[in-house]
Amino acid sequence: MTETSKVRLDKWLWAARFYKTRALAKNAIEGGKVHYDGQRCKVSKMVELGAKLSIRQGFDEKEVIVQALSDQRRGAPQAQLLYEETPASIKRRMDEGERRKIARATMAVPDHKPNKKERRDMRRFERNQEY
Repeated sequence: MTETSKVRLDKWLWAARFYKTRALAKNAIEGGKVHYDGQRCKVSKMVELGAKLSIRQGFDEKEVIVQALSDQRRGAPQAQLLYEETPASIKRRMDEGERRKIARATMAVPDHKPNKKERRDMRRFERNQEY
């Protein structure tokens, strides 16, 4: 791991394997999906040891603490040494995952694809429901 004193946030997120490219990391930061110590930040923010990052990826939101700095992308085992996820974040992600799994299991899934008559009936029903 290359220990450097200054690493940009987008480069650190890429090196820590949160995003596949720096462009995706940049878009996530600019889109407000990444918070540095509880506040929105810029792509060029210099990451410091001990900083708390909140990263939203899809349905999951991870809270991590920066343990090491690196500006080079390495394998996943080395990338996991760059940060530590908080226990509260792990628990919250697991609970939300279980909740999504239960919700998916309880959803009504049709046993067949609607035919032409059923599609017409659905469209007619939706049209009548508009306010």
